[in-house]
Amino acid sequence: MLKEFKEFALKGNVMDLAVGVVIGGAFGKIVTSLVNDIITPLIGMLLGKVDFSGLFINLSGVPYKTIAEAKLAKAATLNYGLFINSVLDFVIIAFSIFIVIKQLNRFKRKQEVEKGPETTKECPHCISAIPIKATRCPNCTSMLETKLAHE
Repeated sequence: MLKEFKEFALKGNVMDLAVGVVIGGAFGKIVTSLVNDIITPLIGMLLGKVDFSGLFINLSGVPYKTIAEAKLAKAATLNYGLFINSVLDFVIIAFSIFIVIKQLNRFKRKQEVEKGPETTKECPHCISAIPIKATRCPNCTSMLETKLAHE
């Protein structure tokens, strides 16, 4: 069982996933900082010097000046400013991933075009590569099914 686990853990896909998670976590921290420290202050300034992280609705009935005061008193609050920051985080991360995937797909399509059309196929009997127009396998001499042009 230990041997099987070692094979599983050291497979390329698992290692790639681990690297992706670590890089994704670091990227998430960068985006959070970008949103909290640069984007939302700029948006807040444009909207009349509003600090999104301080926006909340107090549900307790007792007045509090900040979210920190309300949390210290264990009062119920709706922290919609923090929610706005989280939504901005998500949008930026989703857009960044979209751009990366779009570029990867573009690169993959470019590679497929450079390859050109297939010139070989696989013999269903001996699994060897043979010319695409072959009607008999040169390796195992099996007759191959050919598709007619009108099919």
